Amino acid sequence: MATPLARQVTDWDEFVGRFEAVQTVDVRARVGGYIQAVHFRDGQMVQRGQLLFTLDPRPAQAALASARASVAQAEAQLNLARAEFARAEGLLEAQAVSQAEFDSARAAVSQAEAALAGAQANARARQLDLEFTRVTAPSSGRVSDRRVDVGNLVAGGSSAADVLTTIVSGGPIHFTFEGSEALLLKYQRDARSGGGAPVRIRLQDEGDYRWSGTLDFTDNAIDASSGTIRLRAVVNNADGFLTPGMFGHARVAGSEAYQALLVPETAIVTDGPRRLVYVVGADGVVAGKPVQLGPTVDGLRVVRAGLAPDDRVIVNGLQRAQPGQPVTPQNTEITIEPREESQPVTTAQAASTATIAD
Repeated sequence: MATPLARQVTDWDEFVGRFEAVQTVDVRARVGGYIQAVHFRDGQMVQRGQLLFTLDPRPAQAALASARASVAQAEAQLNLARAEFARAEGLLEAQAVSQAEFDSARAAVSQAEAALAGAQANARARQLDLEFTRVTAPSSGRVSDRRVDVGNLVAGGSSAADVLTTIVSGGPIHFTFEGSEALLLKYQRDARSGGGAPVRIRLQDEGDYRWSGTLDFTDNAIDASSGTIRLRAVVNNADGFLTPGMFGHARVAGSEAYQALLVPETAIVTDGPRRLVYVVGADGVVAGKPVQLGPTVDGLRVVRAGLAPDDRVIVNGLQRAQPGQPVTPQNTEITIEPREESQPVTTAQAASTATIAD
């Protein structure tokens, strides 16, 4: 027999998910044309605004020159219309022209002004087209490989345009997983003030949960077909080691650290729907105590209720003990043994575990 082991523990809910980039951008040209040059190496880190591709600018330059010529023509028309209006205004005072002729001259000025504004707007659009022949990085991050080579004709200017490459953001990265409705309710009722729940993650080839993050997003609706909801944690990734698409196991803190009593799994007896532990009283007689169990931690089971810190629990030779039977116990101690890492969880319902609080 042994007294329960008292420790500070933290409950964890376990999930399986994947890493996703905070920002993913498909790089497309905003105008069509021939690829003239590529200005990056496949897989390199790029900064926002960095030049990636150059399209042949000559068609855009010609269109801009034509637009500017139209602006000059519209300016000349406006100057002529203003001069004729000024003459008509003087002749009207001398009653040398009719009111209708004067109104026509004034309308011609307005038409010339509108034509000039349209020509200037067209010139600005053609200037943009020329600038868009330089395809720059819309965000900072790691660029993929080029999808087109120099000399290819690409379409641009719409969501259906050719994808030239993609960029995923560096720095922090998201870890996305599915949780059950029951867990969502628990998190909402036990919501912590001042920030999201802490999350710890291990990769598929790691034995411990070395990556730390914070739960920062819960989707706005539960999937009616599966009864699950999408959750997301943000994880620091300063060295860029974590890559979008990686698989990982996550632990989300399900409780604050609390004082718990722990006993070996071998000390627990199943009696129908009840769970019992056998204790030895001061008179050496065995008695059964119903207990409320919690998660496991390092091979021991947390007892939430029904057990006192000074109870003497039978931990070995349980098959030879019967309630009401006197025994001659031998004292021992409950110790923590490092537990083996669990197999990957393949369902959306989280497993329940606990760890000794840091």
